Amino acid sequence: MSTSLVGGWSAFNFELSSAAREVFQEAVRHLLGVSYTPFAFATQVVAGTNYSYLAQAKTVAPESSLRVVRVHIFQPLPGKGEPHVTQIIAIEP
Repeated sequence: MSTSLVGGWSAFNFELSSAAREVFQEAVRHLLGVSYTPFAFATQVVAGTNYSYLAQAKTVAPESSLRVVRVHIFQPLPGKGEPHVTQIIAIEP
């Protein structure tokens, strides 16, 4: 029996599928100054798909420290555009 709600978020999956990895790479490819490495994702089906990734963020500078962020990406329906970042949220300890 499924307990997910229509329009609700899935649980975080710590094994990135090839499709989730591809959406992430396509959406962040134009971002400069920070390198992002996803390690978990959740999805929400809407008129397209919302992705919420947990990722390591490292500023591209000597001796910068790693941070953990949540990267939100929207993947439109097929033929309606490319995936794009809608929000990046720092996760504080």
